[in-house]
Amino acid sequence: MRFRGGGFTPAASRWAGVLALAAALGFWQLIGSLGLVNPLFLPTPLGISRALYRLAESGALWQHVSASLLRILSGWALGTASGIVAGFAIGLWRIARSIGITFVSALFPIPKIAVLPLLILWLGIGEQPKIATIALGVFFSTTISVYSGVDAVPRNLIRMAQSFDVPFPLIVRRVIWPGALPSILAGFRITASVALMLVVSAEMIGAETGIGTFVLQAGNLMQTDQLMAGILVLSLFGLAVGRLISMLEARLLHWR
Repeated sequence: MRFRGGGFTPAASRWAGVLALAAALGFWQLIGSLGLVNPLFLPTPLGISRALYRLAESGALWQHVSASLLRILSGWALGTASGIVAGFAIGLWRIARSIGITFVSALFPIPKIAVLPLLILWLGIGEQPKIATIALGVFFSTTISVYSGVDAVPRNLIRMAQSFDVPFPLIVRRVIWPGALPSILAGFRITASVALMLVVSAEMIGAETGIGTFVLQAGNLMQTDQLMAGILVLSLFGLAVGRLISMLEARLLHWR
């Protein structure tokens, strides 16, 4: 019997996903070209591509994308930085855990978009409420992934470092941080999706530019080809973020 001590190490096929996507798009285009589906309800991929090209040519696409990207990056960076600090505090100190988990458990289930009107009252009409909404959503998810990652670090490694009188800051940097990093990077995938959903929701409620605003306006005008073009942009953004995080994992977690 062949030795299987290498464990479960699945390898992704380079072309399987591409071929499956091409087949799905081809079938979609076929049923649209044959008139089996009303293009008002489901535009064809070619129709969506033409709408996207017209938006890019007019400059409207970059205007909406740049506004959304600025909000996403600002809110994600703010929420991630504060979430990492809070997560490590909860994972490392007893008093922070006692207080932090209580607040996280109470506030995390609240839909963050529901507090946008309150944030508008506090921060005024502008970019700040939207960025704060994204930051709140990212903060709680990051906090949970960080302290979960800290809790998952094998305690025997920490005790071994302590037995050699390794200073606490060095234990955190050399033992706890690398051990928690897989969970933190997995949390980044979740928080990127959270930020994307929140920016679209916030822009639909109160913004003049942004992908969410564009999608809402296209839907109200029944311009479904432009609506689907906006959704395509969101999907491409998600794919780009996923690829970036995969590159970070390959670089930072090469020891696994």
